[in-house]
Amino acid sequence: MGKNKKQEYIISKYIKQLSMKFYITDVFGNKRYSGNQLATFFDYGALSSSEMQQIAQEINFSETTFITSSEKRNEGFDIRIFTPRNEIDFAGHPTLGTAYIINKHIHEADNGIVKLNYRCGQIPVSFNNEVLWMRQNQPKFGHDLDKELLATTLGLSVNDIADSPIMEVTTGLPFTIVQLRSLDCLKRATVNLNAYNDFIKQTWAKGIMVFCFEGYEKGQDLSTRVFVNYQGIPEDPATGSATGCLAAYLLKYNILQRSHIELTIAQGYEINRRSELLINAEQKGDMYILNVGGKVIEIAEGNWEVNE
Repeated sequence: MGKNKKQEYIISKYIKQLSMKFYITDVFGNKRYSGNQLATFFDYGALSSSEMQQIAQEINFSETTFITSSEKRNEGFDIRIFTPRNEIDFAGHPTLGTAYIINKHIHEADNGIVKLNYRCGQIPVSFNNEVLWMRQNQPKFGHDLDKELLATTLGLSVNDIADSPIMEVTTGLPFTIVQLRSLDCLKRATVNLNAYNDFIKQTWAKGIMVFCFEGYEKGQDLSTRVFVNYQGIPEDPATGSATGCLAAYLLKYNILQRSHIELTIAQGYEINRRSELLINAEQKGDMYILNVGGKVIEIAEGNWEVNE
């Protein structure tokens, strides 16, 4: 680790002051102030879980990450992720954004790869010009859910939902995947909170991704929206974890009638955070190769001071 790369924190035993470097990035956006916002802190093990949670709540982005190891462990860096409400095992845009910051400010990627250690396992991130790619874990599939239940939860009619299965999927963070018939249906989707509270009692995949085979702009293959109300995120601007689940879903059910798919996904348009996510995925027998990619733009940096 080079001297100019290492970011240090200072704890004074006299004034009990913690000063941490932090960065803000926009992930899955094509320009500044688009995509999904991320705050990344150089914690290096100084904070308790409750202090991390308080900072994540104060930042109030979809997720905030904390780099808890200044040196590699098992060839990767230890990372913790917090939503405004609680810690989670894995998330997509925090993976790309944190890998970008590690590569630029802590340790340059070895052979173009940065590895992140999560509670769900290790995730490698590769750098290909301006695009970062994460290889997600093998998917697990849950239950096929009732169409009427999802229609009520999403404020839609049953006819707005396509005939494809409504399926629970996870590659580290679970989502219920729902195909809609058109972009108009996608735009009209809204979470009925009373119905949603009933929905989350019946499923382990409490986040909901809806998608359709229309883009908002030229060159986009699909559009998606993601609702994660139980995590304090009414609508997420760009969701890499759910996009990996979507890739697995499309392959499992042979929706596109091919075993290798390359797609450009639009998300975040309804909340003025236009995002584009890339899928490069393949199924080989029971094995899924799930790569989700996008751009990362560094927005700001600063020092966060905590006085006791």
